[in-house]
Amino acid sequence: MVDSILRVEGVVRDYGGHVRTRALAGVDLELGRGELAALIGPSGSGKSTLLNIIGLLDRPTQGRVVLDDIDTSSLDEPALTRLRARTLGFIFQFHHLLPAFTALENVMLPAWGDDGVPSGRMRERAAAMLDAVGLSDRMSFKANDLSGGQQQRVAIARALVRRPSLVLADEPTGNLDTASSDEVFELMRRFNRELATTFLVVTHDT
Repeated sequence: MVDSILRVEGVVRDYGGHVRTRALAGVDLELGRGELAALIGPSGSGKSTLLNIIGLLDRPTQGRVVLDDIDTSSLDEPALTRLRARTLGFIFQFHHLLPAFTALENVMLPAWGDDGVPSGRMRERAAAMLDAVGLSDRMSFKANDLSGGQQQRVAIARALVRRPSLVLADEPTGNLDTASSDEVFELMRRFNRELATTFLVVTHDT
C-alpha cells in the first residue's frame, strides 16, 4: 500500500458565473512520500490550476484534496494556512525574491513570517540551506546582484528551509538557460534522495 503524502480525488474546478469554464474535470492523483513526479502538459491544460489547489491556494469546485492524511475540504482558512506552512514548500518560475533583502534574509523569510523576529537558530538553518545549494559565498549578496540560476537556487533553499513534506515546483526552470536548468533539476533530485522530500514538478510539453 502506498504511503501517500497527497491524494487528489475527483477534483473539478469551474470558473465564471452564467458562462462556466471548466479548467479541471475530475482529476485523480496520488503521490507517495519520497517521490519525485512531473506533471507535464501544454499551456492552458490546467496544470497551474491543479497546483494551486494542491497548494491550498485555491479550492476545488468539486472533489477533495487529502494532504498529509488530512482532508482539506473541511478546513477553514486559518487551518489551511497552518497546514500549508507546516507541510508545503513552493518553487515558482519567477523566484519572487525580495530585491532589497540578502540571499540569507530571503531564505529566512518563511520562518521569519511565523515567528515575527529573526532568531539565531533561524539564521543557522538558512545559512545551512544556502551552503547546501552551493551559495555559502553569496549569503550577503542582495537578490538583484545574483544571476538567474543563483536566484533560483536561493528560492529552492527558501522552499526547503522548514523541511516541508512536499515541494510544489511550477515551471521552476522556465526562465533559465540549459546549464542553470540542469543545476536546478539536479538540486531537486539530490534533496529528494538525501532528505526524502517529495517533489511535484509542473512543466510544459517539450
